[in-house]
Amino acid sequence: MRRIALFLFLFALTANCAAKDETVPELKGRLESARPEDRPDICVRIAELQVRAADKLYNEGHVDKAEAAVGDVVAYFEKARDAAIESKKHTKNVEIEARKVSVKLSDIKRTLAFEDQAALEKAIRRLEEVRTALLNEMFSEKKGKK
Repeated sequence: MRRIALFLFLFALTANCAAKDETVPELKGRLESARPEDRPDICVRIAELQVRAADKLYNEGHVDKAEAAVGDVVAYFEKARDAAIESKKHTKNVEIEARKVSVKLSDIKRTLAFEDQAALEKAIRRLEEVRTALLNEMFSEKKGKK
């Protein structure tokens, strides 16, 4: 019995690690066929990977590519918001992750030259709009009347 439990634990651990090592193109491919309740998490993972990529690209001086990655961050958080509201699942988690990413983008923005900050400022504002929509969904009056 212990061997079976150990085997299942190791299998689950391996599967979890493999899922975390997925690339952005793999996650984008999975997103299309994912169940509606799984889409918010996949979108958030794509956005988080793109934040890391943007940070690296900014550090390497590839501003245009970094701005494209930041655009992806916002787009996938908007998709995560829409999927979370539609499926009524993971709304809180998407809001929390959007807040964390917004802080990370603010940190990156402070390291950039003034002329390179505009795209990040716009992305931060759009993430705040995503958060506001999610908070409105979580705490709307219609939920209290159910």
